[in-house]
Amino acid sequence: MSDKFQAIIIDNQNEKFTRDIKEINKNDLKDGNVLIKIDYSSLNYKDALILNNGGKIVRKFPFVPGIDFSGKVVESEDNKFKKDDKVILTGFRVGEAYFGGFSQYAKVDSNFLIKTPDSLDNKKAMMLGTAGFTALQCSFAIKAREDLLLGEKVSDVLVTGSTGGVGSIAIMILSKMGYNVHAVTGKRDKNDYLKNLGAKNIIDRKEFEGESKLLEKGIWDGVVDTVGGSALTKIFAQVKPNGIVAACGNAGGIKINTSVMPFIIRGVKLWGIDSSGASIKRREFLWNEADKLIDFDKIQSLTKELSFKDLLETFPKLLKGEYFGRAIVNPNK
Repeated sequence: MSDKFQAIIIDNQNEKFTRDIKEINKNDLKDGNVLIKIDYSSLNYKDALILNNGGKIVRKFPFVPGIDFSGKVVESEDNKFKKDDKVILTGFRVGEAYFGGFSQYAKVDSNFLIKTPDSLDNKKAMMLGTAGFTALQCSFAIKAREDLLLGEKVSDVLVTGSTGGVGSIAIMILSKMGYNVHAVTGKRDKNDYLKNLGAKNIIDRKEFEGESKLLEKGIWDGVVDTVGGSALTKIFAQVKPNGIVAACGNAGGIKINTSVMPFIIRGVKLWGIDSSGASIKRREFLWNEADKLIDFDKIQSLTKELSFKDLLETFPKLLKGEYFGRAIVNPNK
């Protein structure tokens, strides 16, 4: 490989934040023991926050953002990985504390990597990316009611933030698992889109605003909550006995105002989803399940492939809620 390659570099000198496409050197990659030629990355909400102003997440500058990527091994100091192995990385604070995926090359700790399953390719892996991996985690948390909690059958599952990356893919997965998926959205023009993904019912998010009783009529066997905030109060009150709420987002706020009643009267479980720190064993299992549960033709139709230049023009739209669908980043475009 040439010692020089392109990457997105963010910097913050004298309180002036910048983001540029720059040429850097292989010697600038100081993290880890596996060098990877990146095929694709993806644009996530956290990436957009970091590209905007660091998002109070990145602390060292200059820095290469990008919280996920797929690619091929170029050099490895760990015999678990050899040259030309296809690999996936999501999380582990890559793109936050360690140089990330908005680059033509990355160097990371081998303990952060899994091999791309034979059933996927590296483009499909980033069509899912961190959002898809999180949706898989949430969906299997709901399925745990059947698999781990005495075999109680799941029927009706609520998904909040349903037009977002995690919500959309979760609808597809949960529908494939055989559940009745009820999608919550404030975007009335997306009803057909959500039903095409597998949603049986569309609910206006306004239904979860306002005061809630300590317990309301039990409706949901499971909930995938990608939003957080005040709506969770009413959602908890509507979960059936022994239901599971898989929580993975905080765009609606980091605080919830609830009581212990759903948890001690109905045995409701709040299952926090940490996609960044998931174990390698869990990652390998979930990525190997992806091809069975994802309709990649549908995701392809919703996916745009961006160059670095396109990325810098697109991320502000994501922050404003003006971008719809998935965005993968091709550093070689």
